[in-house]
Amino acid sequence: MDIEFLLDLWDIFLLVFIRVTGLFVVSPIFGRRNIPVYYKVGFSFLLAVILSFSIPVPDLREYSSLLSFILLVAKEFVIGLTLGFISYLITTSIYLAGQIIDMHIGFGMVNVFDPLTNIQIPVTANFYFIVASLMLLVIDGHHLLIYTLCDSFTLFPIGSKIVIEQSLVDFVVNIFTSILAISFKIAAPITCAILITDVALGIIAKAVPQVHVFIVGLPLKILAGFIVMAITIPAFRSIVHVLMDGMHNEIINFLRVIRGE
Repeated sequence: MDIEFLLDLWDIFLLVFIRVTGLFVVSPIFGRRNIPVYYKVGFSFLLAVILSFSIPVPDLREYSSLLSFILLVAKEFVIGLTLGFISYLITTSIYLAGQIIDMHIGFGMVNVFDPLTNIQIPVTANFYFIVASLMLLVIDGHHLLIYTLCDSFTLFPIGSKIVIEQSLVDFVVNIFTSILAISFKIAAPITCAILITDVALGIIAKAVPQVHVFIVGLPLKILAGFIVMAITIPAFRSIVHVLMDGMHNEIINFLRVIRGE
């Protein structure tokens, strides 16, 4: 009996390890490429060992054949990858907000290389993402991500069937809508300040034609953007709180949707 239990526990550990690894591949903090791979693998291994003894023991008798077990492993990896992608997708609202801000300030052509995504991202977006990452660590957002991962084994146990319904399509539409709404809210103060600056420059151009508005306008909009950015940085802690709560809620909703609830 003990040998059978150890064999079942090995299967559970492997499936838990696969889901944990899938999440850590693309998650906002743990998925960064500047973190050594053996750190990620080691932490995934330790977390999988702990979870293997704490989650409910699933019934894997219907996955007795090699092909069915391989499909189960693939499904667990896809679930973990999707959970990590949802968590990363929520944080992309910061990138989108930075892109909106840069287009109005005048930094639309200035980009930096992001080692996580291998793409060029705006300067303001990179600055906001660094601040958000620091805030996330300060408020223990990485702990919330691990806690949500542990909850996933209760909400969607290993071996559960994935249910694909209209609610899954609605979930995808809602999450993209939420990301756009959050992005516009983050960029709203600076966008409004730049709009007021443009209106003021237009009035000056009409009232005093001798002033070269195009020469004065660009540095003035950059200065106005930096001032508003400095004023609104203290509120970024609340924004990160909202993002973390949204990340947790969206992952929980996704697990319930694919379970058919």
